[in-house]
Amino acid sequence: MKLYDSQSAPNPRRVRMFLAEKGVSVPVEQVDIASAANRAPEFRAKNPTGGVPVLELDDGTFLAESVAICRYFEERHPQPALMGTDAQDRAVVEMWQRRMELELFIPIAQVFRNGHPFFAGRIPQVPEWGEVNRQHAEASMTWIDRELAGREFIAGERFTIADITALCGIDFGRVSKIRIAAELANLTRWHTAVSARPSAKA
Repeated sequence: MKLYDSQSAPNPRRVRMFLAEKGVSVPVEQVDIASAANRAPEFRAKNPTGGVPVLELDDGTFLAESVAICRYFEERHPQPALMGTDAQDRAVVEMWQRRMELELFIPIAQVFRNGHPFFAGRIPQVPEWGEVNRQHAEASMTWIDRELAGREFIAGERFTIADITALCGIDFGRVSKIRIAAELANLTRWHTAVSARPSAKA
């Protein structure tokens, strides 16, 4: 088993945090995305979309997409449960995980993709679309702040993959000068707490 990783990208960090919370260690190979190694034919044979992370299993199977990789490890190592404990809880966690992905993580990534020099010449960039996503992400943080007024974590009273996605998204926003507004006290409290977890350093 091997995890193809990139220390600078937010999606691999989601998997690293998930594994750290599980106490699971796997061999890691770094992929140099700055030199576009992930776009080379050798890597695309592992993941046709060229994205990282990718998990190579012992039988030669390649798993891509961060949440799919996390699902694999959740099934193999059920405790601590990061994706729910029963049918209802799993659905609630998945609901919030998807909300954090669609309303926060992806908009923040789109700001980077459409406005940062890293992607200049690599992909078509639409700066105006990046700014629309910046506003979306900022509005989402205000909404999440209201949600966190009544609970400790994103999906309830237990740390889950939804918190991992939200943290990795918000932290990646720093590259694009996206910050938690000072008046968002609940989101700030949450961010401070989850940032203090050992897994946040993974």
